[in-house]
Amino acid sequence: MGNRTPLYSAHERLKAKIVDFGGWDMPIHYGSQIEEHHSVRNDAGVFDVSHMTVVDVTGSGARAYLDRLLANDINRLTRKGQAMYSAMLNHEGKVLDDLIVYDNHDDAFLVVVNCATREKDLAWMSDVAADFDCEVSERTDVAILAVQGPNARAKTDALLSADRQSAAAALKPFQGAWADGWFIARTGYTGEAGYEIILPDSDAETLFDQLLAAGVAPIGLGARDTLRLEAGMNLYGSDMDESVSPLESNMANTVFTEGRDFIGAKAINAQADTAHAQLTGLVMIGRGVLRAHYPVLRDGNEIGEITSGAFSPTLGHAVALARVQHDVTPGDQLEVAIRGKAHPVSVVAPPFVRNGKKVF
Repeated sequence: MGNRTPLYSAHERLKAKIVDFGGWDMPIHYGSQIEEHHSVRNDAGVFDVSHMTVVDVTGSGARAYLDRLLANDINRLTRKGQAMYSAMLNHEGKVLDDLIVYDNHDDAFLVVVNCATREKDLAWMSDVAADFDCEVSERTDVAILAVQGPNARAKTDALLSADRQSAAAALKPFQGAWADGWFIARTGYTGEAGYEIILPDSDAETLFDQLLAAGVAPIGLGARDTLRLEAGMNLYGSDMDESVSPLESNMANTVFTEGRDFIGAKAINAQADTAHAQLTGLVMIGRGVLRAHYPVLRDGNEIGEITSGAFSPTLGHAVALARVQHDVTPGDQLEVAIRGKAHPVSVVAPPFVRNGKKVF
């Protein structure tokens, strides 16, 4: 038996198919992954993402600590509630994990990292913090619900207290705010509008049930994966890990080296001056499904491999992210080897879908 979120009994009640995900017993779907995917693209869906690791970083040295820890520049957060996506690198400039950090106020930040890397992340973060006047502490008393889709905010707002409604209404994308003990953020992992809500464990099932009663569909990790792939968002362990740098992972826009000495900066600067692989998008209009680790070919020669691939329910054909040679550009025609046969694919710049629409 793996770890279980506060909503595990609700998943059982809804007859979800439960699988192991990073040591957690999580719902992969509640009946039809395709229907769940379309619910998010066309209406609203709710995900239990309480398996994610929530960390408080507090103290007078918190900002200086995050400036050292993160490849993105924490000083870009200048107002309470702003959020930032970043990689956390090792000394070789490779990706230990990707995360979101929220600026609570001058000396306090909220960090959300992946569940599968929890122990490694917490150990690394604590080791780095030893040189700064700050405290790094995991929050084990909270759950996280992500409500996503074109109608997600309206359906959620109707269930919030007056103070929470007011706080949510003031948010812009990639901002969050505390209200009545809940942290409500306009972030997500689907390419749709919506909220991610961090709330006490004891409140999670009540809100989950209220959302279901309001017509918000329960969504499992299967649809979450196809949604994030369509949105061109990386999955740690598939599209990047400790073997690659953010420059090879379509994350160059989250790396700010000038005037900074974050962990891995010297290695990143050295790589920036040389040719390196890149993560790009592939589209397969013909029959077939693109899968991770399928070889990518140009003129019969292997030039990379798929890192994430699936059938796109929104587009009706397969899409993929692939790490390939540096000289591949959008519009190029390549091939993918599937069971020994080469299938044509087109190179596109991710994302594939935004707000339910094709964007390439």
